[in-house]
Amino acid sequence: MTQHEPDIPSGPDPSPPPPGGILWDTAGDIRSLLALPAAFVLQVAHPAVGAGVDDHSVFRTDPWGRGARSLNSVLLWVYGGEAAVEEGRRLRRVHRTVRGTDPSGRRYHALTPAYYAWVHATGYPVARYARRYFARPFTAEEDERFYAEWLMVGRILGIRDRDMPQTTADFWPYYHRMLALEIAPNAVVSELTSAHRALPAPPGAARLVWPLVRPLLVRGLRFLSVGLLPPEARDALGLPWSPRDERRLRRFAALVRLTVPHLPERLRYLSVAREARSESRVRAGGGWSRSSPRP
Repeated sequence: MTQHEPDIPSGPDPSPPPPGGILWDTAGDIRSLLALPAAFVLQVAHPAVGAGVDDHSVFRTDPWGRGARSLNSVLLWVYGGEAAVEEGRRLRRVHRTVRGTDPSGRRYHALTPAYYAWVHATGYPVARYARRYFARPFTAEEDERFYAEWLMVGRILGIRDRDMPQTTADFWPYYHRMLALEIAPNAVVSELTSAHRALPAPPGAARLVWPLVRPLLVRGLRFLSVGLLPPEARDALGLPWSPRDERRLRRFAALVRLTVPHLPERLRYLSVAREARSESRVRAGGGWSRSSPRP
């Protein structure tokens, strides 16, 4: 196999994260939505990933459809059971045709192991950092379990163990090396973090008020995209973040922490997660052992 001719993992189907695990408590919580813009920015800050998104994604022309499809895919990885494995296969099939040349002239393929693994890896530091604002931070033991479950999701996606750091101790040197040697500003990062980003109206009646809503939403997306990037990633991309910005984020986060944990499950969890959690409790005879972190 060459760098641009990725292999396909073989062997028995990988297992998705277990019911009652940390991801079952966190991935479908509505607070997880707040970290998605920052994770996307960190993904596309890799030149190959950014070029692939620039050349092949519909994030400009159909951001709402793309966002809904991506979110549904993420939820299937965690809550889908047997469907999680098929979703991983589907994603690999879709990405087999995503190839081209980045702005520096380097050829890329979406399934090149180092690039494919980076896209998945970014979810860990961003989710971990965002949790410090919106919920109780993980203990050291919970952090290890969270990362172990994230590796399980990676296997669902077809990422081989040798292409991802297998412990948190190994992850951080890898992450900082990527920030130092690979990650850099590019056109897609600039577009996603612009306060004047072009954003088409969503389907439906919202189009009527879109001229009024769009500027507020674009500024909000920029605020979350930059503010929930870990500071070292923000610095690597040269994205400004002032003490005033930080105070605003902390005030917003305090409101989220005060309200979301007290919502009923039907409002706190996205529908895919809510249904899977309910079905799992029924199969378990009324409830799983709650060893996951409390909000």
